[in-house]
Amino acid sequence: MTAPTLELLLNAELYTPDPMGVCHLLIGGGRLLYVGTERPSVTPSSLVAVTDLAGARVIPGLIDGHVHLTGGGGEAGPASRVPAPPLTAYTLGGVTSAVGVLGTDDVVRTTASLVAAARSLTAEGLSAWCHTGGYHLPLATLTGSVRGDIVHVDCIIGVGELAISDHRSSQPTFDEIVRIAGDAHVAGLMTGKAGILHLHVGDGPRGLECIRRALAETELPARVFQPTHVNRRRSLFDEAVALAREGVPVDITDFPVDDGEDAWCAADALERYWERGAPAGKVTVSTDGGGCLPVFDNDRNVIAMDVGDSRALSRTIATLLARGHALETVLPPFTRNVAEALRLHGKGRLVVGADADVVVLGSNHLPLHVMARGAWMVRNSAPVRRGTFEVGA
Repeated sequence: MTAPTLELLLNAELYTPDPMGVCHLLIGGGRLLYVGTERPSVTPSSLVAVTDLAGARVIPGLIDGHVHLTGGGGEAGPASRVPAPPLTAYTLGGVTSAVGVLGTDDVVRTTASLVAAARSLTAEGLSAWCHTGGYHLPLATLTGSVRGDIVHVDCIIGVGELAISDHRSSQPTFDEIVRIAGDAHVAGLMTGKAGILHLHVGDGPRGLECIRRALAETELPARVFQPTHVNRRRSLFDEAVALAREGVPVDITDFPVDDGEDAWCAADALERYWERGAPAGKVTVSTDGGGCLPVFDNDRNVIAMDVGDSRALSRTIATLLARGHALETVLPPFTRNVAEALRLHGKGRLVVGADADVVVLGSNHLPLHVMARGAWMVRNSAPVRRGTFEVGA
């Protein structure tokens, strides 16, 4: 018997992320071929797999724009190096696209290994990219230069996560930061890639000063700078909101926050961003998935650690929906905004011609079924495709 070559999803309450009402989706070759209210006529029917979603909400696959594809950590010695997350660490949370970074360890972990990890996940069905460099200067590049990496390596789209305002950074000067940003920008122009400088922002008092200065003193466009972890301190978040008003895309990190901590969890940060009337398209959320989330004492020694989890994105969406926010308001920072900031063409929206990255939400607001590039990854909250070396693969 010939295997179906098309997927027809019927009666989906569709969010593109804009609300479209009940629609039918026809999928083939990894892309959306049809989206509309009339059921498409497809023959022969034996080549079509039909799923009636009975009014379930369908959203674009989530994009995690800051993950440690090779694992992160290392701040407390070799045993504190986090293993690389497997395929299902993304797909079970509705994440169908990921962008990898190097962190504190950009010596043992390399840009070459990051590229290999992105290509591996892509081969397994996800869509994955990465940045060149890491926390430190000189940058850990593959070809010897930022421009060379972005121009010559298909999956490298920008630079990051270069650390600023952090005791683990190389304490880069203003001139060094803007020179790297300029190289990223030019490489983006040459390739149509993001060409951004993705900045890890620590809890130091300088905060986002270097970005404010770059906007005032250079010709670089605001979109080139993307600070992340901006919710780690409340005053830092205030700085980030102000920069978003000037066109800088700011990235909230979806990490756990204790009661009374001088930080905002992702859900609280988004609510405050919206309440202040900041530009809706200039905020994104990522997880630091696979990265170590260390806690330091006053002497900057690690006293505790956690690990970032890409599944946090779907949990935060569920939290915001439970608080009464509309799905069309909640979705863009996890989908369309990320795709636009990172120039991930075909991602972040469910429209004809886009990649068929589809998440069906259950009654609990969490992913029930997940499709990446037209292939089912998760059905009924259980993986149907695992990574090559995952247990049960």
